Amino acid sequence: MKRKKLLIIIGVAAAGVIAGVIYFSSKSKKDVEQRVEVQKGVFEIIVSTTGDLQALNMERIDAPEEIRGRNVRISEIKILDLVPEGTVVDSGAYVGSLDRSSLDNTLKTTETELEQMEAQYQSALVDTSINLQNIRDNILNILFSLEESKITMEQSVYEPPATQRKAKNDYDKVLRSYEQEQKKYLLRKEQELSKVRDIQIKLSRKQSEYDDMQEVLKKFTIYAPKPGMVIYYKMWDGTKRKIGSSVSPWDRTIATLPDLSVMMSKTYVNEVDISKIRKGQKVRIGVDAFPDKQYTGEVTEVANVGEQLRNADAKVFEVIVRVNESDTILRPSMTTSNKIVIATHDDVMFLPLEALHADSITYVYRTNGTKQVVITGEMNDNYRIIEEGLKPGDEVFLSTPENADNFKLSGEDLISKLKEREAKKLEEAKQKEEEQKKQQEMRRNRRYGGQSFGTPSGPPSGAPGGRSGGGGGGNRRRS
Repeated sequence: MKRKKLLIIIGVAAAGVIAGVIYFSSKSKKDVEQRVEVQKGVFEIIVSTTGDLQALNMERIDAPEEIRGRNVRISEIKILDLVPEGTVVDSGAYVGSLDRSSLDNTLKTTETELEQMEAQYQSALVDTSINLQNIRDNILNILFSLEESKITMEQSVYEPPATQRKAKNDYDKVLRSYEQEQKKYLLRKEQELSKVRDIQIKLSRKQSEYDDMQEVLKKFTIYAPKPGMVIYYKMWDGTKRKIGSSVSPWDRTIATLPDLSVMMSKTYVNEVDISKIRKGQKVRIGVDAFPDKQYTGEVTEVANVGEQLRNADAKVFEVIVRVNESDTILRPSMTTSNKIVIATHDDVMFLPLEALHADSITYVYRTNGTKQVVITGEMNDNYRIIEEGLKPGDEVFLSTPENADNFKLSGEDLISKLKEREAKKLEEAKQKEEEQKKQQEMRRNRRYGGQSFGTPSGPPSGAPGGRSGGGGGGNRRRS
């Protein structure tokens, strides 16, 4: 019985020891996880974005330029066939084809109209020939009559004077008819030839239109202008052109042949951070497809105007980052992670953002049991610079400790500095606001010819109560 009780006591004691070890080990582990030391070294302020790789230079593969010509009227053409994206092609190799159906129908209509015009032209030539021949025959008949009248007039010299006058009048009458018919012939000839020329011009235009359509149809099979990798063209809305997509006379690009030796990352920065981005800033670039690869880059372009992307609430600004290195594994449309280095501070102290707390002041919970006031500087996504209040190696809690109310406040002398800094910021903001008002007033004065309307100095020149103008009694002071 005694032995049994002894075993129970030993078991309870062992369980207590085990529970205590587990408790203290877990508590110790928790405390270690919640503590962090003040670090000192290089501190970078970074704006992180996601982008797409693109070639800096590329050759466009376009639909034929003639589709926007005067003789070919097509609103849009569908892509009937296209080689798979990423296909490597030689110069002159097949890339794709366009749908001919819409132009084929137009070509058939034009061909019918051309045949009708050709028939109309031939008919006009025949009509002109017949009409002019009739007039020529009539002139020839009048010429015979004129010859007979002349003979009669010559023989009438032996006849009485009245007979002679009648013969002379008949001759003159036939002569006038002959002259009139000749003038009529010239006018009719010009009229008929003008008709033929009009039809001929229309026929020539229609023939040119028909020839242009046939020439365009030959170019509906698309070939590569140079060697390279075929990349589908990305439109303004972010989607790519593919089989079934349409091209128009104003946007003819079907695909591109990028120069993969020089790449760039096209990214977008939100309107909150865009004021920090400048040309020439260094960038660290990662490629999602190759996590172990790292590249460097430089900001080369920053958009001045924001835009609204699809499925995005805030305005963003386009930023182009040129990749410094050349690598054969890089391909267009690969997703990149871009870390744009806004500023770099050497040899400064910093802490994780989670370790900093703020109400009216900024402070940290040190592991020595004090609530330390700190003066902070700039921050990045994860850390913030500590200017005063701590030194390298000081240990603080990463989160609010359980007994935070028992921590004694330390560093009260820094509170006045914080207030001075806040007052200085307010003064700078006030000065900036006043400067902006002055600039607005100057622009307004320039707009109205140097006059300042509504100012305490009085009404503008020419207004009621002013000194200038044609009216008003009173003496004028001369300067």
